[in-house]
Amino acid sequence: MNKHPVLLIIGGDFRQLEVINILAPKLGTIYLVGFENISISFDNVKKVSLEDVPFSILDFILLPVPGIQDDGVVESKFSDEPIIFTKEILNQTNEKCILYTGVITSYLKQLTEEWHREIVALFARNEVAISNSIPTAEGTLMLAIQHTNITIHQSHVIVSGFGRVGMTVARLFSNVGAYVRVYARKAEDIARIAEMNMTPISSSNLVQSLNESDIIINTVPSLILTASLIKEMPAHALIIDLASKPGGTDFQAAKLHNIKTLWPLGLPAKVAPKTAGKIIANTLLQLIN
Repeated sequence: MNKHPVLLIIGGDFRQLEVINILAPKLGTIYLVGFENISISFDNVKKVSLEDVPFSILDFILLPVPGIQDDGVVESKFSDEPIIFTKEILNQTNEKCILYTGVITSYLKQLTEEWHREIVALFARNEVAISNSIPTAEGTLMLAIQHTNITIHQSHVIVSGFGRVGMTVARLFSNVGAYVRVYARKAEDIARIAEMNMTPISSSNLVQSLNESDIIINTVPSLILTASLIKEMPAHALIIDLASKPGGTDFQAAKLHNIKTLWPLGLPAKVAPKTAGKIIANTLLQLIN
């Protein structure tokens, strides 16, 4: 690898600004595509158009956290022009160029397999997902406070899923005094939920629990909160779906039953972009080194 690694950052949000601040003093040249509306002060950071990127000398490419969807469009908060990432672009890179993204979409998987390029899903790494669960949980608490007319203290909260995000969310709501029930299936998760002084629930008592809930937080990226379950929720209930696309809630059913729903994709970028960007940058440095 080049002693002074060359990085291309394409698109993204406010997290990328912190990534630039941390990586610029430690890498060689950093090329930016999709940042024309932002002022950058580092001498080794160059804003260019996609057509002017020297792809053959790149060591690494950082894509936005959500990856790239099937239309090839790259999300960018700081550009007025559409950015399209195509197989022709990827073919211009050298064979040792590594791509980093938050999640590997089917589009990216197909492209990198076709052209034999290595791609790394940062958010599939435990250290990233666990660290990122903290701003996610804090943002969820903020939304719950903003969108209910009760205190979180002594409210009845259900968390669906007890993975890396679900565990942090459940712990935070429990710590501020909510009565937290966690919907989980694995025996070890059920034991851990009880050990953390929360109440595990299963499919057999989920309906009753939903009927008594004030806030339902889903972290599972598959349909969990179905129409039949949503109709069991009280009218004042709030659903916060933290799952990535396609989510875990029947949003049409929730609308039909007048249940308020929030689907705050990219929550860490909205509530704590500096911290979320630092997590990405530090992980990138470890991987690059």
